[in-house]
Amino acid sequence: MGLCRPIARISIPYPRFLQPIVMPKLQALIFDVDGTLADTERDGHRVAFNRAFKEAGLDWDWDIELYGKLLEVTGGKERMQFYLDRFRPDFQRPANLKQVIADLHAAKTRHYTQLLAEGAIPLRPGVRRLLLEARDQGMRLAIATTTTPANVTALLEHALAPDSLHWFEVIAAGDIVPAKKPAPDIYFYALEKMGLKPAECIAFEDSQNGLISARQARLETIITINDYTKDHDFSDALLVLDSFGEPGAPYQVIRGQAGWTTYLDLDLVRQLHQKATM
Repeated sequence: MGLCRPIARISIPYPRFLQPIVMPKLQALIFDVDGTLADTERDGHRVAFNRAFKEAGLDWDWDIELYGKLLEVTGGKERMQFYLDRFRPDFQRPANLKQVIADLHAAKTRHYTQLLAEGAIPLRPGVRRLLLEARDQGMRLAIATTTTPANVTALLEHALAPDSLHWFEVIAAGDIVPAKKPAPDIYFYALEKMGLKPAECIAFEDSQNGLISARQARLETIITINDYTKDHDFSDALLVLDSFGEPGAPYQVIRGQAGWTTYLDLDLVRQLHQKATM
């Protein structure tokens, strides 16, 4: 009687339509700063700009309505150039205008930092709670903003916590990339530094320029509006809220589906991300 030969095992791959689908897992939250973490524009940057102008002996004065128009342009130095081009053609421009604008911007940053130190610019509702929750659960955090690194540092240290700068794995800010929002460069930079794909992150913004920037980087985006951005087009956002809300102070859902929730927490962020990436 002959020996029985073992039957060779043949590995047959599943057809693609039967293979399990691996959904991307949410790994990081990427935050804009001005208008998103804190209502910095009207009572922070605008006031600081005006103090810098007065200190330099200039007759420039940015009231609340005018500043809303200037916010069409991202970046403080770019905003001053836009102001001169659009609203002050009468201004006699010095030969070293670029340096004058840079010096004004540095003075403005100094005044802005002072306002923060005085406690004049608190975080928006729900921001501290969401950041602490994300940190406690090991969620990676990043910043992607057009404001300067000095402004980011001042806001975080004075309004959040003295050591909060270290809560964020990446702080992409200011002139670290050549093209500012609505270009997606700042988000590409943050993603590259973290080694993450867009589908593994969610962005938080407050303006149309910010939303365009994030979406061009293929990031799902949650919006919190403010007085300057409430009329912007946010049709491409995952969810639009008036704030992150608090347990005792519910948010208002402007656009999107948040179920029966009354404030934005990490569970809701994960649910929104899962639905968006299915």
